[in-house]
Amino acid sequence: MRGDSGDPSVRTRGRTVHPGAWWLWALSLGTAATRTTNPLLLALLVSASAYVVATHRTGTPASRAYPAFAKLALAVLLVRLVFAVALGSPIPGTHTLLTLPEVPLPRWAQGIRLGGKVTAEALVFAAYDGLKLATLLVCVGAANALASPTRLLKSLPGALYETGVAVVVALTFAPHLIADVQRLRAARRLRGRPDRGLRGLLQVGLPVLEGALERSVALAAAMEARGYGRTAVVPARIRRTTAALTLGGLLGVCAGTYGLLTAEGGTYGIPLLLAGAVAALAGLRLGGRRSPRTRYRPDPWDARAWLVTGSGAAVAALLGLAAARDPEALHPGVVPLVAPALPLWPAAAILLALLPAFAVPKDPPDPKEPS
Repeated sequence: MRGDSGDPSVRTRGRTVHPGAWWLWALSLGTAATRTTNPLLLALLVSASAYVVATHRTGTPASRAYPAFAKLALAVLLVRLVFAVALGSPIPGTHTLLTLPEVPLPRWAQGIRLGGKVTAEALVFAAYDGLKLATLLVCVGAANALASPTRLLKSLPGALYETGVAVVVALTFAPHLIADVQRLRAARRLRGRPDRGLRGLLQVGLPVLEGALERSVALAAAMEARGYGRTAVVPARIRRTTAALTLGGLLGVCAGTYGLLTAEGGTYGIPLLLAGAVAALAGLRLGGRRSPRTRYRPDPWDARAWLVTGSGAAVAALLGLAAARDPEALHPGVVPLVAPALPLWPAAAILLALLPAFAVPKDPPDPKEPS
């Protein structure tokens, strides 16, 4: 008789990395990106995340959305530069690149300028600021490419199951939409029909919307067939305690995260974040009693998951330490206008983000994942 060891899906399941570890790794890199405006360090963060995505991306539609996140990041950077040119910048500068016609504004709009002088210092400052936000978007795209949203949903506590379903549906809408557009455009090109311009957009958009509607109806039928929304009866005292712990813990996590992302909140950020996390976890554990459900082959949180999470957390912690000790290296000035320098030990710290690419085996394709 053949046991579970002969099933290839069982053997490959033991090799996969927990999807929550990939999300924590990517969010840690995004946190590290908020601690600096040095374009060399931000480019190193983007390169490290892109290399890990290239070696460990999954075969799900979410992974194919990574180029879309990269294009969105580039668009954000360009929009930030356009705003700096059109609306001006509070950064003073002496290197004038061009002078645009200035539109006079009423007195109540003082502080806002349309047109005028465009200096190199203002453009460089806007580029640094836009690159930081673009790096955050790339890190979120890396999390989508490395972790399957359906696998992540299985790992959520029972109290967040309904919310997790809504979040996963929202996260998978854009990747599926992009995949449908690429598939329909490829089919039209094979038939010799136009796939660009307004006509091509209209003829591709209708089938895409029809496919999204059919997918929504099928998802609703599947959720109803599986008893979605069924809850168990728990005492009112436990419900009130759960709500208080969960709400207070999440507020503490938000306040602590805000403290970590700002220079002024470095003293209270970590204690408040830890206290909020403990309260939220206690509330989620109590709230899980209302959602009676079982997990089929749950993803284990093993040494590989700790390695992935630890590498990202180390990058965030070391960049935060570098921002506190040497803020000038991580935030190069633009007045006077000088070329940014690459600080050595913060750059070496960012290289720790590459550890999963070499120490963690590539996740095998999941036979139950839709391609």
